[in-house]
Amino acid sequence: MKITRTIIIALLVILVVVVGLLVYYLYVQPTTVKRVLRVGTSPDFPPFEFINETTNEIVGIDIDLVKLVAQKIGYEVEIVPIDFDGLIPALQAGQIDIVASGMTITEDRSKVVDFSIPYWEANQAILIVKGSQFKPRGLEDLNGKVVGVQTGTTAEELVTKYINETSANIQVKSYTSYILATQDLLNGRIDVVIVDEPVARALQRTYNVETSATIETGERYGFAVRKGNTELLSAINKALSEILSSQEWINIISKYTG
Repeated sequence: MKITRTIIIALLVILVVVVGLLVYYLYVQPTTVKRVLRVGTSPDFPPFEFINETTNEIVGIDIDLVKLVAQKIGYEVEIVPIDFDGLIPALQAGQIDIVASGMTITEDRSKVVDFSIPYWEANQAILIVKGSQFKPRGLEDLNGKVVGVQTGTTAEELVTKYINETSANIQVKSYTSYILATQDLLNGRIDVVIVDEPVARALQRTYNVETSATIETGERYGFAVRKGNTELLSAINKALSEILSSQEWINIISKYTG
């Protein structure tokens, strides 16, 4: 009888301990909620975002920068590749939380998204085949030519606006990526590509192309969030302000530009 009573008591003690542990882990222990920042990017814009051919990962200045920002504000990052002209619609539809894709801050875009503080300044470059006899110095030299741009970019806006204002005979061919535009340039299907200056420099390191001229536009890149998402935007801006004056930012730039 004593043995049976002892066993019963022991089982009751074990039951109490198990129940106590369950209560602790389910209701008392702090639960760590995984916060994920879904980052939309168009990975065809080196050195800001591109696919590493060795690892097949999306890398670049924007990617390292947004990961550092996310770390500082307590998020993990999920990179979502999207064609550039689909980034803002995806942001508005809630498919992503932020755009990090070398996006120029413009008045029209600011009507539908909220931008962070700028983190980069850039102009536009006219890209030609290296050694070409045709060396345009500006948009006025492109009359009668076929110009390649990426859909939805400020380069496309720049050329379209120039054509509308001057009635210039310029044929614009839009591409989903600057890689495709550069390949068509090399294959003789178009005469020039107009692209952001830092991207032109990156393309020159990979393809047989060169910059014939720079068009001063004074563009600035920023991260974009959904309109009215002030809490996330405030956190991003605070983190960016710290990063842009740090050695970490210099290291990121050096990593991709040398």
